[in-house]
Amino acid sequence: MPPLPAGDLDHVLQHAGRALQSLAGVRIFITGGTGFVGSWLVESLLRADAGTSAVLRTRDPDRFRFTNPHLSNHPALTVLGGDVRTFDFPSGEFPFVIHAATPDPALDVAFEETRHVLEFARTHGTSRFLFTSSGAVYGPQPPDMTHISEDYPGAPATTDVATAYGHAKRASEFLCATYAQKYGFAALIARLFAFSGPRLPLDRNFALGNFIRDVLAGGPIRIQGDGTPYRSYLYAADLAVWLWTILVHGKSCRPYNIGSGDGVTIAELARVVTEATATGIPIEIAEKPVSGAPAKRYVPSIERAKGELGLQQLIPLSEGVKRMFAWAQSTKRLHEFSTS
Repeated sequence: MPPLPAGDLDHVLQHAGRALQSLAGVRIFITGGTGFVGSWLVESLLRADAGTSAVLRTRDPDRFRFTNPHLSNHPALTVLGGDVRTFDFPSGEFPFVIHAATPDPALDVAFEETRHVLEFARTHGTSRFLFTSSGAVYGPQPPDMTHISEDYPGAPATTDVATAYGHAKRASEFLCATYAQKYGFAALIARLFAFSGPRLPLDRNFALGNFIRDVLAGGPIRIQGDGTPYRSYLYAADLAVWLWTILVHGKSCRPYNIGSGDGVTIAELARVVTEATATGIPIEIAEKPVSGAPAKRYVPSIERAKGELGLQQLIPLSEGVKRMFAWAQSTKRLHEFSTS
């Protein structure tokens, strides 16, 4: 896997430089560092070259080294193997911990994963603990609510087993707050929505990733539903800026929505992709909209992050799609060359 674009990493340094410089000389522990979110944090941290050392926990260190050869021998990075629930604690103090691992689908397993990382923080001198939660904690967004705020008291249905992810994030937020109040460290909670950018999976349940995959395959772009649900997309370099800022400057036990406030329908998103990639690939929509049916929404209010921390979306959706497509093209060519 190629490195993340240098220009994007420099964007993170430009806009989160003060936060990253405040980590100079300390040790930071990161779970989920091989995923979409974690990889942006790891690479931007190493790009900052501020004298910060990081320990990255991953299930398969050998695979990490194989897929990230540009990082495998970095002197500031140590890769630690093991299950999130049972990994052996590295020695020494870690003032900053980021728990960005994707939770196990089983609620009890996800809860134990978070508990184990919190136990590590409790026993290793941690002062600030960042947990990457999700907008899924709110449950379905009411159709008359254009932007969902952190104060909305909604929740996933307790009788819908398909909502395990949202319940896992809610339970983990509660556990983070409990540990923070009992043991005296700050728990920073970032509720993530939808994103664009290099390393977003193209073969999972992410509409934008699927659309980029369709373009790379020669089209058409296929929309499985009726194209009316609303989503919003923050570019990954902005995501990294927001997370570093929240880690250092956010308020404990005060959740922050992380995403774009600019909602677009899935059909509009597909049109953005065709325009940004300049391919002219056709769009196929599987279902017709139901007349009079309210649109489903998943769009955050970002007023808290903007007002309290000065955070904003800096890279527009169309530009983010262009960058994501360019990176996916280069990755595809690299793969074809390596297997030819």
